[in-house]
Amino acid sequence: MHETVSTTVGHDELAVLKLLALDGGLEGDLKISCSALADRLEASNQTASRRLQRLESAGYLERDTVADGQWVVVTDAGEGALRTEYEEYKRLFEADPEVELEGVVTSGMGEGRHYISLPGYSRQFSDRLGYEPFPGTLNVDLQDESMRRRRAMASLESIPIDGWENDERTYGPAVCHPATVETADGDVYETAHAIAPERTHHDEDQLELIAPAKLRDELDLEDGDHVTITVGDR
Repeated sequence: MHETVSTTVGHDELAVLKLLALDGGLEGDLKISCSALADRLEASNQTASRRLQRLESAGYLERDTVADGQWVVVTDAGEGALRTEYEEYKRLFEADPEVELEGVVTSGMGEGRHYISLPGYSRQFSDRLGYEPFPGTLNVDLQDESMRRRRAMASLESIPIDGWENDERTYGPAVCHPATVETADGDVYETAHAIAPERTHHDEDQLELIAPAKLRDELDLEDGDHVTITVGDR
């Protein structure tokens, strides 16, 4: 009978992923055997094989089986899962966990001005963030490394913005994270928030920021300018 392998990735699978990353699986192809992995895990060959299959099914690992073993490499998604674990441990042992992201300023689609100004959102911004945001968002295209690092924001405490509805439609919830924006010239704006709507047209490569003032004017920013965003729990 063919064995069906669950795609659930738990602590056991993440432990295997960590071992493979420590052995060089983040840098490129790593050759392993199930028997050697099983010895390290103090488990059976079947258990080691099942954990590798779950990691592959979840997209955390790519594998190529050969006659004397298999070549594996940790994917970007796998690295993101490890980074999330790392950020959670940082929260345990560091007083002020932060995620630093880099990217360039880009023009958005103009939707930020409309949504930020809607009363169902604006009241919550005033109550929960302590200010009424400028009607618009600063959009930042993240660099590749920051796209992966962005996933670690999930381990930080966030400020919830509840969904709401009126007579016309329902508006989805969002989460906000306190953020500091720094330009390439060293100018800093500290009272900003990264906002992540549940329903958005933006992919993981773009970050949206809100603030009490227009960030482009405050920091003299134009499209293509490099910025560093530090997201934390403050």
